[in-house]
Amino acid sequence: MSRGALITFEGGEGAGKSTQIETLKTLLESWGHEVMVVREPGGTALGEQIRTILLSHEYEKMSPQAELLLYEAARAQIVSEVIEPALEEGIIVLCDRFYDSTSAYQGYGRALGTSLIDELNRFASGGLTPDATLIIDLPVEIGLDRAGRKGSLDRLETAGQDFHEAVRAGFLHIAAQDPDRVHLIDGTRPLDEVAADVERIVTEALARV
Repeated sequence: MSRGALITFEGGEGAGKSTQIETLKTLLESWGHEVMVVREPGGTALGEQIRTILLSHEYEKMSPQAELLLYEAARAQIVSEVIEPALEEGIIVLCDRFYDSTSAYQGYGRALGTSLIDELNRFASGGLTPDATLIIDLPVEIGLDRAGRKGSLDRLETAGQDFHEAVRAGFLHIAAQDPDRVHLIDGTRPLDEVAADVERIVTEALARV
């Protein structure tokens, strides 16, 4: 049995990752692939508990360092419990956020820097690298407006304009530093145009696996 593939979706708030993931899942399944969709943080009993803590306004005083370590703990669990076993079974895993979000949100948004975070990302993921990463990019004000239309905003979504601008800058830097793996997609366009880019990038990535 051939090994599966890990495709990760990244971007700021309101980027439309979930919509594109579901569209891609349907497409890949129509081609005969077995597909699993997971999210970070979450995807395991432990991860979902951590997600609740991370996004709750009850923990507004959480330190950036504690926040970082909680994300890494959730990642370590989902990689070992869910993602690696699925890849071993030949499943294509579509992950809504992975370690690039930690680099962007905690490294840039929380200004913790990237050297330590890079090391922690490798440790928590067991050295697992996505076969392709798609960053759906759009201006912060558009993304936050979209997120606000969904209902109440979580602790990260209400972190402020400057925080989210730093996060976006982090994602753009990540894309520029690793163009072979990371693909930047203009999220301001119609959904079908974004989906066409996603299909093209993923098709090329799967051909290399």
